[in-house]
Amino acid sequence: MSRLTNVTLLGALLVMGCNPAPQSGRGFTLPSGDVERGKEAFVELQCHACHQVNGVKFEVAENATDMAVRLGGKVNRIQTYGELVTSIINPSHKVAKGYVKEEVTKDDEGKESRMLNYNDVMTVQQLIDLVKFLQSHYELKPIEPTDYPVYL
Repeated sequence: MSRLTNVTLLGALLVMGCNPAPQSGRGFTLPSGDVERGKEAFVELQCHACHQVNGVKFEVAENATDMAVRLGGKVNRIQTYGELVTSIINPSHKVAKGYVKEEVTKDDEGKESRMLNYNDVMTVQQLIDLVKFLQSHYELKPIEPTDYPVYL
């Protein structure tokens, strides 16, 4: 092949690789939510039956379980709204680090979340506010400096 053909093929591959897949979340943005309304939705939807939020005390939920999936706190990486939305509307997507799959899933393959599917009862506004509420309780841990020797 000629050099021009190689450059043309390489350019075409690069352009094709830059286009997002149809399932991509690119371009998805929620409006800004309200923290207090998110807290109210958290209680109304009985999320506190299985979840604890760092720094927030809730009354005992009527359907409380012995499971306590912790949300918020100091983390190495902030949870993006896309990750939080996915966790709420598609909880089987992945299991958070630190939890044993069998504790937070129903089936033997570990695919079905114990979390109820709220997609038919939760409003979009509740989702937006829940995400804002949850995001407000995550804090990025500062990176600790290391004492690596400096070689000159």
